[in-house]
Amino acid sequence: MLDSPGLYPRPLANVLRDALADTPVVCLAGPRQSGKSTLVRAMLPERPYFSLDHGPYLTAARSDPAGFVAALPREATIDEVQRAPELLPAIKLSVDRDRRPGRFVLTGSANLLVLPTVTESLAGRMEVARLLPLSEAEKERRRGLFLADLLAGSVAPALRPGVYPPDPADLARRLVAGGYPEPLTRSPARARQWHRQYVRSIVDRDVLDVGRVRDADGVARLLSLLAVRNGEPLNTAGLSRELGLHRSTVREYVAVLERLFLVRRLPAWHRNVGRRLVRMPKLHVMDSGLAATLAGLAPGDWIERRARMGHLLEAFAVQQLTTLAGWTDPDIRFWHYRDRDGREVDLVMTLGARTWGIEVKATSTPGRSAGRGMARLAALCRDDFEGGIVLYNGRDILPLAGDGTLAVPLGELWTR
Repeated sequence: MLDSPGLYPRPLANVLRDALADTPVVCLAGPRQSGKSTLVRAMLPERPYFSLDHGPYLTAARSDPAGFVAALPREATIDEVQRAPELLPAIKLSVDRDRRPGRFVLTGSANLLVLPTVTESLAGRMEVARLLPLSEAEKERRRGLFLADLLAGSVAPALRPGVYPPDPADLARRLVAGGYPEPLTRSPARARQWHRQYVRSIVDRDVLDVGRVRDADGVARLLSLLAVRNGEPLNTAGLSRELGLHRSTVREYVAVLERLFLVRRLPAWHRNVGRRLVRMPKLHVMDSGLAATLAGLAPGDWIERRARMGHLLEAFAVQQLTTLAGWTDPDIRFWHYRDRDGREVDLVMTLGARTWGIEVKATSTPGRSAGRGMARLAALCRDDFEGGIVLYNGRDILPLAGDGTLAVPLGELWTR
């Protein structure tokens, strides 16, 4: 874990260290401004560093990728490598000549593995880790052990009568703040301005690098619409009508937003693995703070715009759990569940065949059960079902009716 004055602890640093010890190329991917460069330079202060946001380096990398790689030191960091994917075949050839671990550290603000311009595979030579915006555990400088405890079966009922219930206003502020480090240092009004400028800079600089886009502003309009529809099933026909774009264009723009780590696709879970691929996914804007700005939500909307804030809370919980999974176990997968009768579970987590259901509630009391969706999920999973979790804004871990279902305070995601 990296924890220095002025820096947030990033437990993903441990994952990077392990990869550097046995893999020639390590790629740290994630959205712009999530802290990739800060983390790499703090971990490896002596390593030569080359940013492709620097015009001369970018020109050289694109015009003569083999020459650029040949001129690098034996160990180097290349920042924003998605701007010159032509480098990847040259890196592959260099690594095939010299397979020593830790030779190249790449950072990228786009998912290199799905870029349409990448034709050369680094399979077996590169490990990819994803640095997402700060989780609440990182912001609180905690270790973020909730998922590790859940996997180990050590999340158990606990009554805390001497602890004050959490303040709903605090949770609302967390949702709207999000996890990008830079706006956390600003006032709420200035943070919103940062989010707006952030989207503008990505539209102007990165969109054309990662997709066949004719109308970059259309990508920005789609992102704003997805922020309003945060956590809803992906309905390309409806989005097409609202934006006045062809459905194939909407699908391509969604893919661009995914490549830039601005939205997250949550696939549909099904007992039949093959059918998961054809069912409608949900889409979440990756960072709850960015989503709140684009949707016009503020902490004071917790009561008056409860449905919208509830969707934002679900996306926030997904954000926390997927970030924790990055340093807990890389094989954890996340899904959503909905059947044709309308029974649903907000989040399904799997590790191999082991399956957990997770519901997210904006209330301070969890209710008596997790609902019909969780019961149906448990019945479908049978012996593979490890239990259900209802995340709520309370203080006690309580047993609920159902197969091992617990009501767990949302604060457990950042206080454990």
